[in-house]
Amino acid sequence: MSYQRQREQLKKIQAALDRRRQLIANDRAREATRDPYVWVTQHTKTYNEHWVVEGRPSPYEPFPPESVRPDLLDAFAILDSDERILWWEKSRDMMISWACVAYLTNKAMTLPQCGVVFQCQKGDKVKQLVKYAKHLYGSQEQWLRDAYPMDKPLSQQPDLSLRFLSGGSIIGIPGGADQIRSLHPWGYLNDESSFQPDAGECFHEALSAVKGKIIFNSSSGPGWYADARRDIVINVES
Repeated sequence: MSYQRQREQLKKIQAALDRRRQLIANDRAREATRDPYVWVTQHTKTYNEHWVVEGRPSPYEPFPPESVRPDLLDAFAILDSDERILWWEKSRDMMISWACVAYLTNKAMTLPQCGVVFQCQKGDKVKQLVKYAKHLYGSQEQWLRDAYPMDKPLSQQPDLSLRFLSGGSIIGIPGGADQIRSLHPWGYLNDESSFQPDAGECFHEALSAVKGKIIFNSSSGPGWYADARRDIVINVES
């Protein structure tokens, strides 16, 4: 066999090996991310600003496993259910905001052209939710980040958005029913709904604009959210 033929044969073998490695990597990434609960407990990390006071070994840890927080397994089962509209009443130690952000981040990252929107009353609060999403993405191992690349480096992503090469995106918007009208995301998270004067209007706008999951999440407080959630609970119980 001539030297040129040998080189061509080696190139074909190398190309076949590269395709095989890519298939294995894709299968591995899909397995790691297909269940959002598995992803958050095994393949990424949250951050805890109170880790010293709570006696934790590090500010960066995966979501607590089922043996420590069985309620989070239930929360992710509900988030990943067929229910289109979800209502949560949260407390400081429930990690529900983290769970909602993680679930929607997983979808935006793994599903092509899947957009999600986070909405809070104030801009600094919604920036924090987007920061949660960025931290979850950046805390993955490199092979997972390679499997789901961003359109530009994480450090260059704007404060209120996160975009993937696959077309998935996360966008943060401040309070106001008019904010979501021009957007048509798959998923929507309205956080601290009790403290948004026009949360009811946001809900009705979301019904038209959002094609998939709608999540309202808030600590307790008077107003539309408390009334709406109580009516739903009463209707379910009756």
